[in-house]
Amino acid sequence: MRIARFAVGDEVGFGLIDTDSDSGEEFVARLSGHPLLGDITLTGERAKLSDVRLLSPVLPTKVVCIGKNYADHVAEMKDITGETTDEPVVFLKPSTSVAGPRDPIFYPSVSERVDFEGELAIVISRPCREVPRERAKDVIFGYTVANDVTARDLQKTDKQWTRAKGFDSFCPIGPWITTGLSIEEAQDLALTTTVDGEVRQAGRTSQFIHDIPGIIAYVTSFMTLLPGDVVLTGTPAGVGPVEVGQEVSVTVERLGTISNRVVARD
Repeated sequence: MRIARFAVGDEVGFGLIDTDSDSGEEFVARLSGHPLLGDITLTGERAKLSDVRLLSPVLPTKVVCIGKNYADHVAEMKDITGETTDEPVVFLKPSTSVAGPRDPIFYPSVSERVDFEGELAIVISRPCREVPRERAKDVIFGYTVANDVTARDLQKTDKQWTRAKGFDSFCPIGPWITTGLSIEEAQDLALTTTVDGEVRQAGRTSQFIHDIPGIIAYVTSFMTLLPGDVVLTGTPAGVGPVEVGQEVSVTVERLGTISNRVVARD
């Protein structure tokens, strides 16, 4: 299933994305209830996807991020972030950094270099702590697409990553949550990032240094994850700057695309 969170006017709800078999046009079938908090049913209401505004599919209490998870990205960033480590590198982005598809990425006035980082994201299904590798699948609701936007110059000068990663709008997520993929399927998906249509990143999740069960087990060894929390799995090589006015798009095979334009902060 593809589960979206969307708005029509001032009304916000969840829906299933469906494709008309004859026309190929996509629709949103409205759901009652919250897909992460209990039973859901179809209301019978349906709208064209083009007539609704897609929002971030979840509002997480936190976004947990894994750094240095592609060897080629570690190599290109070693002057800023150092060499790879035996254990996953974990950092957080605040819930206020989350944005949806088509929302603007605000370029902070205090930064002179803002980078894109396309990533596969995991959506957590239930409260969990100390999850063994073999139970990781039991706490995954589904997968989505994310952009770990980073003020690269601040990351270098601050010597830690909180400010550089935490600005409002620095975590676009969407366009929906895709459920039903096995961990094995999620770990072999193509990931592409473009800026104004030009390919900047092209990798596969099969290049992970730390796999999905290992990430879930490590993070939950010291932190409780809650329903709707999002775990970003790292970015492949090719990260680079975007400027005001440019549009960055991240696509993960079978999951969809998020596109966001960079705008100046007033």
